[in-house]
Amino acid sequence: MLHTQIANAVATSITLGHFRTGDRLPPERELAKEFGVNRLTVRQALGELQIRKLIHRRTGRNGGTFIAEPVIEYDLTTFAGFSEQARRLGHVAGARVLRTERVEADGPTAEALQLSPGGEVFEIDRLRFANDLPVLLEHSSFPAERFAGLLSEPLHGSIYELLDRRYDARPVRAVERISPIAANARTARLLDVTRGTPLLRVEREAFDVNGVPVESACDVLRADRSRTLIWSFELPSK
Repeated sequence: MLHTQIANAVATSITLGHFRTGDRLPPERELAKEFGVNRLTVRQALGELQIRKLIHRRTGRNGGTFIAEPVIEYDLTTFAGFSEQARRLGHVAGARVLRTERVEADGPTAEALQLSPGGEVFEIDRLRFANDLPVLLEHSSFPAERFAGLLSEPLHGSIYELLDRRYDARPVRAVERISPIAANARTARLLDVTRGTPLLRVEREAFDVNGVPVESACDVLRADRSRTLIWSFELPSK
């Protein structure tokens, strides 16, 4: 539909950095002239962008339509990494590597990754961004023997895509446990929130197509920049 095409065009402009968080969009009449449509079609397109949480509207003297802070929607019905989730919503995903290290796995990590006692893992800590705004902290462990050389690879993009491309081990499913926590001093500083701010902790084990665990992880998310989507289905009647 025409209004969806316009919404997608604006979303693409946001992804490419033509609009930044807080920027005001042109008035409806200017957008209608730019796209060669009537204002009703533009209004429908803006409504779709608002549903997708890409814009927000303010009324009053300083009102208008503005680019919203990014909200990452985690669809737990299907499994995808942060980079893919962000792209689906028209955001630009980024990462800052905070720490990488090869260490002996602790008990819970070794159990989750099905490693023998003394097995080693690569630990990778990253701060993830959507449109240059901090959204979550990642702490991931990967079996060192299986993923030899991982820490020598570029780690500023999607690690899941890297696992697929180099090791043919893309994670395809995961079990995730979500619980609320409060930001400590370090987490607050990195995520740009005040100490004690409510956050979400997501503990995850991810598996390849053969059911072999490839990652044990713990993410900490800004609750105000994320939301969870779950599709529920009625069980078939007997």
